[in-house]
Amino acid sequence: MPEARTRALSDVLDQLEDAAKGDSVAIQEVIDTLGNSSFAALMLVFSLISTSPASAIPGITTIVAAIVFILVVQMIVGRKSVWLPRFITRQKMATDKLCKGIGWLRKPVRFVERFLKKRMTFLLHRPWLWLPLLLILGLTLFMPLMEVIPTSGSIASAVIALFAASLLTRDGLLAGASLLLMLTVPVTVWLNWA
Repeated sequence: MPEARTRALSDVLDQLEDAAKGDSVAIQEVIDTLGNSSFAALMLVFSLISTSPASAIPGITTIVAAIVFILVVQMIVGRKSVWLPRFITRQKMATDKLCKGIGWLRKPVRFVERFLKKRMTFLLHRPWLWLPLLLILGLTLFMPLMEVIPTSGSIASAVIALFAASLLTRDGLLAGASLLLMLTVPVTVWLNWA
């Protein structure tokens, strides 16, 4: 398996860290750094941010949910380049918290990368691809409500990150695993809420 494929997730973190300059980084700067056609990379980055300690920033889970929702809708309709409304792209994240989150993520990302490889790629094409994308849409609608339940938003974001990782690495097995996890997130949240 090519080295570029095995380091796909770490490469995204490297690019995100390169974008983190000054006191804060705007979402548009992240998009510019990763490329406006990199739907999977953008989905991975924003869902990982919501999984990391950077999720302590008030409202970050809601912003991430809105971004992922818009990305997924565009993926479903087959759009070739990313479009996000200006009120989202102008949002800024504190660079120190973002970098802290990136540092926290590097160890688990390196661990996960060891097991990823190109396989079962038919699950990453239509019509199979639509099921996880539709489930992600559903998750993002509930993520703003999850902010009141400790860790639940991070759990949803982690599952979305796994799916995005499967797209980047062309790992259909991981896509299938993330699909199963998506089905369990509502149950887990409900049990924590009850």
